[in-house]
Amino acid sequence: MKGKRIIFMGPPGGGKGTQAQRLEDKFGIKQLSTGDMLRAAVAAGTELGKQAKQVMDAGQLVSDDLMIGLISERVDQPDCANGFILDGFPRTIPQAEALDALMADKGMDLDAVIELRVPDSLLVERITGRFSCAKCGRGYHDKYQQPKVEGVCDACGSTEFKRRADDNAETVTSRLEAYHKQTAPVLAYYEEKGKVHVVDGTKDIDQVTDDLVAILEK
Repeated sequence: MKGKRIIFMGPPGGGKGTQAQRLEDKFGIKQLSTGDMLRAAVAAGTELGKQAKQVMDAGQLVSDDLMIGLISERVDQPDCANGFILDGFPRTIPQAEALDALMADKGMDLDAVIELRVPDSLLVERITGRFSCAKCGRGYHDKYQQPKVEGVCDACGSTEFKRRADDNAETVTSRLEAYHKQTAPVLAYYEEKGKVHVVDGTKDIDQVTDDLVAILEK
C-alpha cells in the first residue's frame, strides 16, 4: 500500500492520535497533527511560522489560509511521499473545501475520511486518563495504553511525561458540544463524496487498528 492520504475524524478522546501512530508505524504514512505542524513551523522560523507566531502571541486563532499554507508545505516534504494522515484538520466545511482545492492543485486524491465513533459517555474516562511523553509526544493512557516499561517511553526512552491542563472532566462537555456543532457537519460534506468510513472506536485498541488496516488495504 502506497500513497494513502486520509483524514481522521472523531470527538476529543476518540482515539485518533493513538491509531494514527499505529498506522504510521505500520505503513509509513506520516501523521500530521495541526498543532505539531504549527509548533514545528514556529520553531524552524519559516515565513509561515513567523506569521503563525505573531498570531498566536497575540492570542488569536491561526487563519484557515495560513493553516492551509502550512499543510501545503508539510505534505511536500519527503516523509509524506508515502502518504499522510491529517489529524485535527479540517474542522469546518470551509477548511474542507480549502483542503480539496489544495489537493487538486497538487494532483492528489483523498483516499478516505475515517470517523472513529465513540459515545460521549465513554469519552470522559478516555480524556482524563491521557498523558504523553514530554520529549517526543508519544501518547499513552492510564487504563488503556501504558508504556511497555513503566515510566519509560516506548518510542524514545524518555522518563518525563506530561498531561494537558484541559484534559479534565470539567472541560469535556464544552469540547464535545463544540465538536458536534462545528466539526460533525464536515462528515456530511465528505459523505456526499462517498469518502467516509465509520469505525467503532469502543472496541479493543488492537481490533480498531485491524478495522482501520482493512479499510486502507482495500
